[in-house]
Amino acid sequence: MAILSVLNFLAAAFLGYLVGRWADNYLNVWLNDPPWAPHHWIHGAILIIMGNFWFTYSLGLWIIFFGVGLFISDLKDFLDLKFFAPDGKTKETRRFWHID
Repeated sequence: MAILSVLNFLAAAFLGYLVGRWADNYLNVWLNDPPWAPHHWIHGAILIIMGNFWFTYSLGLWIIFFGVGLFISDLKDFLDLKFFAPDGKTKETRRFWHID
């Protein structure tokens, strides 16, 4: 049973990573990379903090792991401390399966 729980939370982290990559590569391009939109590592950090309020429940752990996946998908921008700067990606320079 513990293995299934671990797999569930890893799936939540992977889903968060996929959502973060999709938002970075497709949503930002579709919105013309607006300068007012925060980077999605900020949303991941907020979800990690919010999940701690429900940590004793399974939902809280799902929220934390989804936030971790979202945070990791934009780790480079976190390390550069980009909060609201546009990425400047074009359709030709975007890559899906990497940490940006």
